Amino acid sequence: MHFTIPTPLKIGLVVLGTTALYTYIGQLVPQKEVLPPAETVISSEMTTEQLVEVGRQVAENQGICLTCHTIGQSGSALRYPDLAGIGSRAETRVPGLGGVEYLAQSLYEPEAFIVPGFAGGMPPIHRPPIGLSDDEIKAVIAWLQSMGGTPTVTLQTDLGYGG
Repeated sequence: MHFTIPTPLKIGLVVLGTTALYTYIGQLVPQKEVLPPAETVISSEMTTEQLVEVGRQVAENQGICLTCHTIGQSGSALRYPDLAGIGSRAETRVPGLGGVEYLAQSLYEPEAFIVPGFAGGMPPIHRPPIGLSDDEIKAVIAWLQSMGGTPTVTLQTDLGYGG
């Protein structure tokens, strides 16, 4: 007696076997869970040093600043200007703008002034995809000021943009 497997059953077994094989192989690949950045807690009682530290964390994480900017590097491979010493350079970068005003303009309206030798293209960080709050931007400005200068921005500083 000769038994033959019906064609629909053969197809089902091939599909089931293929699915099982790819499921097994998929489980061999290391899995990495990527979580959203931790919520930034900013309060009016923060010291300048705390605001600078929060600004560093925001810049490195949800601000993604160090994706394109460097700190303490030079050369033609830089996509955007190096941030080392920006605290002092900001004071004189654009005639008529103080350091806080220049840094605020650079973050809210990055196309308003392009550092010579660099291309435009930086997104405004208060809008998606980055979407930082005004307080987070003030913290980032305090961090930027701390690199080569003295932070003067506070949470009460009016940057002239938004809220």
